[in-house]
Amino acid sequence: MSSILQFFQRGLQKTKTSLLRSIQGLFNKDLGKWTDETYEELEAALIRTDLGFEITHGLLAEIRDRYERGLIATQEDILAIGRQTVYAKLTQKPDPPIRWAEEGPTVILMVGVNGSGKTTSIAKLANYYMQQGKKVLLGAGDTFRAAGVEQLCIWAERLGCPVVGGKQGGDAAAVAFDAVRSGRQKGVDLILIDTAGRQHTRVDLMGELEKVKRVISKEYPQAPHEIWLTVDSSIGTNALVQAREFGRLFPISGLILTKLDGTGKGGVVVAIKDELGYPVRFVGIGEQKDDIQPFDPEAFSHALFE
Repeated sequence: MSSILQFFQRGLQKTKTSLLRSIQGLFNKDLGKWTDETYEELEAALIRTDLGFEITHGLLAEIRDRYERGLIATQEDILAIGRQTVYAKLTQKPDPPIRWAEEGPTVILMVGVNGSGKTTSIAKLANYYMQQGKKVLLGAGDTFRAAGVEQLCIWAERLGCPVVGGKQGGDAAAVAFDAVRSGRQKGVDLILIDTAGRQHTRVDLMGELEKVKRVISKEYPQAPHEIWLTVDSSIGTNALVQAREFGRLFPISGLILTKLDGTGKGGVVVAIKDELGYPVRFVGIGEQKDDIQPFDPEAFSHALFE
């Protein structure tokens, strides 16, 4: 069994367990007497995973059709339909590759709401790319949150990664500018810039993010090469709302799905990809530095519908 599949099995354990219990309940009934109530129970189970209404209704229609044609005899038949449907949704449009800089460092600006796991995800990404042989520099631009800069600096020291920070309450755009300048001078491959978490409904705070982006471009016209949004998987459909609203203001080029292991709502990954088409770059579970993996649609589909 591959390590990536095991990773997603771990992250989707709660989602899968809840779904399987409901499906097993269907087969405790007389297979020849499935009723509208039976399908309503299955629909409720699928909706609880936050796969999204469109995907849920499509799955339900396919299951009903196959059942009526006598093609469903075991719970594995239903799980196979789920695997096939979710995998098709996740791969219907190929994701664009990460836009690595042709010359100089690649700059990735990280955005997201308070509590979405953004700072921890940056540390995990730094570790991941350092393991790939990349030279990484961090920009501790969360000057708004108490101990925001300190948190990333502690991670940087633990990882042996250079970091550029500022004082609490300082100008986040200035920190980002200094981080980009320092990274270019040091010849690093990747600069990951943290920003203060903010609610997508606060126009003034979102305007500050625009300033950070603008100041970075003054120092390095091609940057930021990527803007990645961290989204907390455990909040279910609210994660879809956040992704939708941030995408209206910024050219989001990738998503980091966090806290997948703390929820029974792991299907929101599929809903976000289906509606918005944003590339899901990485998925995070746990608090350890290795608790992050590139998103793998096949492993995800298998882990959810085993």
